[in-house]
Amino acid sequence: MTAPSGGAAGSSRYRIEHVSRFLYSEPVRRCTMSLCLQPLQAPGQRLVSFSVTTTPPARLTTETDPFGNTRHVLTLHRDHDMLEVVSTSEVEMETRPDLPERLGLSTWDEVRTMSADPMWWDFTGSSPVARPSPALSDFVTGLGVEPQDDPLADLIALSEALNDAFEYLPGATSVDSTIDEFLASGKGVCQDYTHVMVAIARSWGVPTRYVSGYLYVTDPGSGQPGSAFGAATHAWAETRLPRLGWIGLDPTNRALADQRYVRIAVGRDYRDVPPTRGVIEGGGNSKLEVNVRMTIL
Repeated sequence: MTAPSGGAAGSSRYRIEHVSRFLYSEPVRRCTMSLCLQPLQAPGQRLVSFSVTTTPPARLTTETDPFGNTRHVLTLHRDHDMLEVVSTSEVEMETRPDLPERLGLSTWDEVRTMSADPMWWDFTGSSPVARPSPALSDFVTGLGVEPQDDPLADLIALSEALNDAFEYLPGATSVDSTIDEFLASGKGVCQDYTHVMVAIARSWGVPTRYVSGYLYVTDPGSGQPGSAFGAATHAWAETRLPRLGWIGLDPTNRALADQRYVRIAVGRDYRDVPPTRGVIEGGGNSKLEVNVRMTIL
């Protein structure tokens, strides 16, 4: 399993500009919004700088959620028919160390011990979107992938099998789509691939979390089904394995997460980490425009 082509070798530094523009058919009198846009400060990833501005100007306060993500709470109590949120980040990514080919025959026993530890229960049980269902059980049976001798090899095989099983098709699903809807159509986007990966890995007893972030891809020739080229943001899974820590697996791209994967936030599933979520008074019909520019420095 390899990462998408087009990345730079060695450590990398990126500048990321993320613009969210909300357009309303009628004035909004007031709004409160949670912004999950600040990249994580985490092993292998150093946040050099971050800023967020809004038009019209709004009040912003900072908080940390239960998963360690930084959020900004936006409040705006004045009439407006457009709200633009611009976040600018500079992030330095270290080269990820090579993984071993295998972890050893006893590692599954260690994983099962971890799954019984309350420390990991958020990432071993079901969550609102990544949950078991009869349709998922039937899909797993038909997929023919199950735990064998080594959890690392087994999880990589699962990620590759999911890439083969589905068609990457923007617009086929929405942020509210369920796993069962994705399984029925066989078409979706990174969020859908990741939810299935998370649900199955957890059913094996592996602590697994949903990651939202950015993927730096430069090769337009990789635009095959499953390619994230041109995507505004990206999602993938991280699994917790003994002696390795969190390992990023991207079933959408048949890839291991490397230094081109910049993490914004982690959670149980997408509902824990949407970039923007809020409540407005007024507004009529609304439209959201998103533009992301990621530049390697």
